[in-house]
Amino acid sequence: MLCTILFSACFLVHTISAQTSIKKENDAWVLLVDENPFEVKGVTFGYENDVANYDKHFKDLNFLGVNTIRTWGSGKNTKKLLDAAHKHQIKVMLGIWMRHGRPGMEADDSFDYLENEKGKKELYDEAIKVVETYKNHPAILTWGVGNEVYLNMATDPEKKVYSKLLETICKKIKELDKNHLITSVEAWTFGLDWWQKYVPSIDIYGLNSYGAGASFLTSELEKRKIDKPYIITEFGVTGEWDIKQEKNGVKKEPSDSQKYDAIAKGYINWIQSKPNCLGVYVFSFADGKDFIAPWLFTHYQGNYRPQYWAIREAFTEKKPINNVPEIQEFTLPEGAFKSETWVPVSLKVSDIENEALRFSFFYNQRTGSRKRRDQLNKLNFRGNYTNGFQVKLPKEHGGIKVYVTVKDTYNNVGIASNSILIEDEIAKHKKFLVAKATLPFYVYKDGEKNPFSPTAYMGNYKDIEVDLQHTEGVHFGKASLRIRYKEVYNWYGLGFVDPPNNWGDKLGGFDISGATTFSFWAKASKKKVKVTIGFGLIGKDKPFPDSSKKAIEIKLSTKWKKYTIKTEKLDLSYIRSGLVLFSSADGTAQDIFLDDVVFE
Repeated sequence: MLCTILFSACFLVHTISAQTSIKKENDAWVLLVDENPFEVKGVTFGYENDVANYDKHFKDLNFLGVNTIRTWGSGKNTKKLLDAAHKHQIKVMLGIWMRHGRPGMEADDSFDYLENEKGKKELYDEAIKVVETYKNHPAILTWGVGNEVYLNMATDPEKKVYSKLLETICKKIKELDKNHLITSVEAWTFGLDWWQKYVPSIDIYGLNSYGAGASFLTSELEKRKIDKPYIITEFGVTGEWDIKQEKNGVKKEPSDSQKYDAIAKGYINWIQSKPNCLGVYVFSFADGKDFIAPWLFTHYQGNYRPQYWAIREAFTEKKPINNVPEIQEFTLPEGAFKSETWVPVSLKVSDIENEALRFSFFYNQRTGSRKRRDQLNKLNFRGNYTNGFQVKLPKEHGGIKVYVTVKDTYNNVGIASNSILIEDEIAKHKKFLVAKATLPFYVYKDGEKNPFSPTAYMGNYKDIEVDLQHTEGVHFGKASLRIRYKEVYNWYGLGFVDPPNNWGDKLGGFDISGATTFSFWAKASKKKVKVTIGFGLIGKDKPFPDSSKKAIEIKLSTKWKKYTIKTEKLDLSYIRSGLVLFSSADGTAQDIFLDDVVFE
């Protein structure tokens, strides 16, 4: 009997959530967790899908002095994430995603808040489901409903309708969960007037602000006579969107030392000293290889950036264990140069620990499709630090941003950038500028990081079911693609497109030039299933077509078989639809399985 009581008590301790509240003391707002003051020393968390390394990441956060993380939404890994956070005594602002009204900085999605009643109900239902599922988890700190929705809306009527939906959601959350506070998140102050007028159920305002602008948030609330606390829910060095200085049409990125100081010094001067600011979530504890990573992430291709060490100094007052190499000078010659020209680089670097250093060069051009604008491409280079480097200019036209990366033996990486003008007649007249694919280019492999999205449904689309990570009887690796058709008649089709839901009205896709074959492995749940499989869906009648379309009709068996389409004579310079499939039922439902879909 005693064992049963003890077990029940332990279970209750684990499942009953900690209570969060706010109070005002001596004109300053205080956040409380179980009646104890809690200063938000947080980061946004970019490793939600890296479940296998949760323990490693949370130990890292403990080392940095982080006591809370923020997510933008929930997903299949949320329970495991919350469990790992609780294990390491880290609280979570759990995001509840609300769709944006128009394409913006973050994505190409658009949602009609004025007309889409079904969609609004789905947003409401999903928000309530998240709260009901996780409200008793001890890692929950607050709910973070929405992110920069007002910023990504065009008209006031839309904002008003969204505001009323937001209040309906927040009010219901208050009924369901008495233990946790509600935050809604917006860029800068774009949400303040709407929240103040229409969303009284928000307890804490979440404000995304970068650079010195964070220091003015208190006065912005005072102007509006708003007596509520706020958390800076994204923070770091000044972002590209606020940069005025340009060279060759390229925005000038802050230096590594400026990125460090913005966090380490900015936390003390612009955040910690404000009486109604409860703390900060630095953007972002994450790893990447695209445009945003050198600017704002704690890691770049697995290496530590100055932002990583700056968070540690801000939250613990401790200096770096090992210093990032400092790039004191990085210049390129002035003027315009022909593509494929070798140009000299002037570079001066120091490293306090005098470690062996490794150098690499990349470039970016902020034109064309979203993925192209974000892409960092390798630059060929020659020479060495002692005698000087040269880089070979790519076949692009216009101003490009050139990066140098300097990596030490501690896995720190310093990064600096500059710009140069290139002239190329072919590139100058390219109609569509899209991301460059590196061969082999996998359209599907294990269902992870898919370059194209399965969102172009055709025919009897209501009976199509797509499983991107089907784990039974895979050909190779961890998963295969299963396309299930549940009806016994009619035809159906599915296209994997970029960006999602693209029917030729959005710029996207990839330049896969150089690929000589398109191949895939396939099988079916029954014998002799007729199917047409290939790539290219969007015709020349659309603003943004596929540069080529090619498919083959085959009969699938129940065993895996490889199929190949030759592509060496095709124009692959802009492929929006990386995989297209058509089939029909002949009296029974069917499953089609695909794996290792690749251009090479």
